[in-house]
Amino acid sequence: MSDPGPSPLGPSPLGPSPLAAGERNLSVDEARAAIAAAIRPLARSESHEVPIDRAVGRVLAADVVSPIDVPAHDNSAMDGYAFAGSALVADAPTVLRAAGIVYAGRPHAGTVPAGQCLRIMTGAVMPEGTDTVVPLELVQVQGAAETGEVHVPPGVIRAGENRRRRGEDLAAGKPALVAGRVLRPADLGLAASLGLTHVRVMRPLRVALFSTGDEVVEPGQALPEGCIYDSNRFSLGAALARLGMEVVDLGLVPDDRAALAAVIERAVREADVVITSGGVSAGDADYTRDILAAAGDVAFWKVAMRPGRPFAFGPLKRPTAAAGGAPSWLFALPGNPVAALVTFYAFVREALLVLAGATAAPLPVLRARSTAAIRKRPGRTEFQRAIVEPAPDGNGWQVRLFGSQGAGVLRSMSEANALVVLGHEQGSVAAGDAVPVWLFDGLV
Repeated sequence: MSDPGPSPLGPSPLGPSPLAAGERNLSVDEARAAIAAAIRPLARSESHEVPIDRAVGRVLAADVVSPIDVPAHDNSAMDGYAFAGSALVADAPTVLRAAGIVYAGRPHAGTVPAGQCLRIMTGAVMPEGTDTVVPLELVQVQGAAETGEVHVPPGVIRAGENRRRRGEDLAAGKPALVAGRVLRPADLGLAASLGLTHVRVMRPLRVALFSTGDEVVEPGQALPEGCIYDSNRFSLGAALARLGMEVVDLGLVPDDRAALAAVIERAVREADVVITSGGVSAGDADYTRDILAAAGDVAFWKVAMRPGRPFAFGPLKRPTAAAGGAPSWLFALPGNPVAALVTFYAFVREALLVLAGATAAPLPVLRARSTAAIRKRPGRTEFQRAIVEPAPDGNGWQVRLFGSQGAGVLRSMSEANALVVLGHEQGSVAAGDAVPVWLFDGLV
């Protein structure tokens, strides 16, 4: 297969000025690279410690340095018998006399003499005089487990096996977690295993969010003829919340020059990032584009993608008192509900993480066999809603397109579990071809 879909945010191929003025026609890769070249992590001195049970999804502000060795002592990797590996006989059974039992958390007092062994449990401290553990299932015991004669067949174990050494996983003074990491559940368990109760995290990125248009109505209100309920603010707000962002909900903005100018002024004063949907395509009101362009160095692009096409991006000027005068970054998304979410995943998600101080990571891509042919013309990137499931033959994964692919059909986005991503130069797909897939659980 050819192009596997959009590349991760990386160096720009567009030169030193990726935000050229005026309308641009870009591929998805060019748009992503232009955004990546323009943004940098925000210089925010605000960071604070939070309890580890409230830190999931936050960006780590400082390395977590281990105060202890992990493990804190040499210990047994399994249940078995601990003894000195020097006692092993190469061509005959090694016979040892059991001299007791040692449990995890209850170290053995004294030294194990040559020719003796101890029944040992997983995680128990290796007794002095021992360096090897033979698993229970590999030995024969004559008599009681704790006092009998233990026969170790030749060749089943080598000296030093099944012993976890002190500091083997992590040495005291070494970083356990590195700044810039978005903290996951296992990370917080790791911090707890080091005896830590708090971690230092970055202030969440503040993202102002609003929808535009006279035809858009707040859910819960009566729906006038010809109008639609606002869904974008809620789907995008939920996506932001799952990224650990602090959402500043500015509601609905009518098609009115003064109202839009006022909400932009408030947004740049209060937020690091401004996300809006609707109002940036060539057919929309001229003043929308005029106000956004006047507020900063905003570029309006036509991106060769489906769904989605109109997209605006750039820095908005902020008062010098706000964030030291650093810009607030605008991402203006299409108004159609599916197009708004797809462009958020394609362009905004990774950019927000970078701005928040997180270490950028490539989007996870799965390759799955298409169950049917997919028509596609080269010259644009297509994101098609799909269901990924195990292949019936047990050989990997298969994917099938699901529901209507119209840009306004949000139900199919809700019921799908993935996007098939067909790259800019990709042509039609035959049944059985492997295609790149973005799993929704990897995106949000």
